[in-house]
Amino acid sequence: MFDYIIVGSGFAGSVIAERIANQLQKRVLIIEKRQHIAGNAFDSYNEAGILVHNYGPHIFHTKIKEVWDYLSQFTDWNIYHHQVLGVIDGVKVPIPFNINSLYEVFPKSIASKLEEKLIQSFGYNVKVPILKLKETEDEDLKYLADFVYEKVFLNYTLKQWGLQPEDLDASVTGRVPVYISRDNRYFQDRYQGTPKFGYTKMFERILDNENIKVLTNTDYKEIVDINTNTSEIKFMNNKFDGQLIYTGPIDYFFDYKYGELPYRSINFKFNDIHQASYQQVGTVNYPNDYDFTRITEFKHLTGQRNESTSIVKEFSEAYIPGVNVPYYPIKNDSNFDNLKNYKTLVRQLDNVHFIGRLAEYQYYDMDAVIAKALRVFNEKILKSGE
Repeated sequence: MFDYIIVGSGFAGSVIAERIANQLQKRVLIIEKRQHIAGNAFDSYNEAGILVHNYGPHIFHTKIKEVWDYLSQFTDWNIYHHQVLGVIDGVKVPIPFNINSLYEVFPKSIASKLEEKLIQSFGYNVKVPILKLKETEDEDLKYLADFVYEKVFLNYTLKQWGLQPEDLDASVTGRVPVYISRDNRYFQDRYQGTPKFGYTKMFERILDNENIKVLTNTDYKEIVDINTNTSEIKFMNNKFDGQLIYTGPIDYFFDYKYGELPYRSINFKFNDIHQASYQQVGTVNYPNDYDFTRITEFKHLTGQRNESTSIVKEFSEAYIPGVNVPYYPIKNDSNFDNLKNYKTLVRQLDNVHFIGRLAEYQYYDMDAVIAKALRVFNEKILKSGE
């Protein structure tokens, strides 16, 4: 019999499972709806022998040494600093928009004037959310803010989210700020890279423990029944006295009692190309052209050498349960009450832990999910399991 049941084998579920199996020597069953482990970080080799990220590009980056050290137990790393270009009026400029971008799109005299005013107003090496920059009263900076908003943010946000930037939670629009710096890297975290042998291999090592069993291709509701009124859990029709860690969509857990929460999904179009290289950096954004948002070339991310290359175009779309995959929670005022109601139900279940982007309806990066999983293990599961 198992001591813990975990729903989902992404970062949250797999990290918790590893900690329980290794630290507590308890038995864990992971129930995974998909046919593979690793969640959206799943990667695989395509017919051309190129390692691709099946659910879009994943570049690991973190400021948290504990998280980097934890994963480094299970993988070596390709040292990689992600760079993104955005096409503005036919010119590819660094994204986030920075001082180098400024000189790419404006004459030198104007760029120099704007650079000086930006530094005077905000300082150097500072990240400024676009909606904050638009609040400036300086006429020159206001012109710059409107230019960047229209050319970089507005149409990309409409394609990515189906919403105006002002209709999204500030934590979302603030993820890609205007960066007053000459640093062209997309992330500035101390630790950055991709797993040397891929994410899937790393997950296989995380879960390589005799106390962990993984059941794929199974919806947990086929074998687990949870009475949300009494907190009673049944596994295969028998009472289960252990704890459950849930990483799936919070609204699905409660059978959409307060309605469906909105998510954004992505349709990925992969293409193998018989040439050594396709584009000069890992990702190129197309905020104002075409229907896709960006193109990523995987060989930049992995450092793999191959006479061919592989790219993916991303087409954002609405999430439809049972049809496509929920990637991004859409947090805004319109669904605040429903989310609040679901979280009230969560607090009533002391034997179920909700962790991760879907279970908490929170836009987490990979490192933040791992940090949260480690914290939940140390503060809740470890103490109760000793």
